Amino acid sequence: MQTAFQFAIPIALGLVFIVLLVGIYALFRGGDFGRSWSNRMMRLRIVAQFVAVLVLLGALWWSQHMAKG
Repeated sequence: MQTAFQFAIPIALGLVFIVLLVGIYALFRGGDFGRSWSNRMMRLRIVAQFVAVLVLLGALWWSQHMAKG
């Protein structure tokens, strides 16, 4: 399971970073693309951050649980 977290944590953080970059790009590009995608990407960023926090909390819980047992 530790190996799963070693892959899941960077993937979750990378996803947040990519969604943030696309949202910022859409915001500054403007026009029809900006109107339709910037807000959508920022909402998706919130979901991705929530998932990343859950993954980090799961890894923390798992490491503490394995240390006790």
